[in-house]
Amino acid sequence: MSFSGKILLVDDEAHIRKFVSLILKQIGQPEIIEAGNGEEALKSYQANKPNIVLLDVNMPRMDGMETLRKLKEIDPDCVVIMLTSLANRESVERALELGAANYIRKDTPKDEIARALSEIIDPPASTE
Repeated sequence: MSFSGKILLVDDEAHIRKFVSLILKQIGQPEIIEAGNGEEALKSYQANKPNIVLLDVNMPRMDGMETLRKLKEIDPDCVVIMLTSLANRESVERALELGAANYIRKDTPKDEIARALSEIIDPPASTE
């Protein structure tokens, strides 16, 4: 796979952004744009028009659910993947109802995160 689009990576923890960036570089050569909170994410989304947003749920100032809701108001077609350490049924269902494309736990093994992201970024061709 050789994805080379823009990915907006939103997480308040710099080490998590670094970890996820390394995984993303395994599945292509994306331009990675980072934001440390929801407010920065909204500004960066409008300025950079990324192909995909990877969004943490728990952040200061504006949490991921509110950020997701506002991103969908700005662009109903934006592709948002929630990345979080919390994955209770209620938060997963709420994120999906708000329009998230997927929900990935941060403690998922690195290879599984890479596989899940690559399936969303570059889905298999239809066999029809």
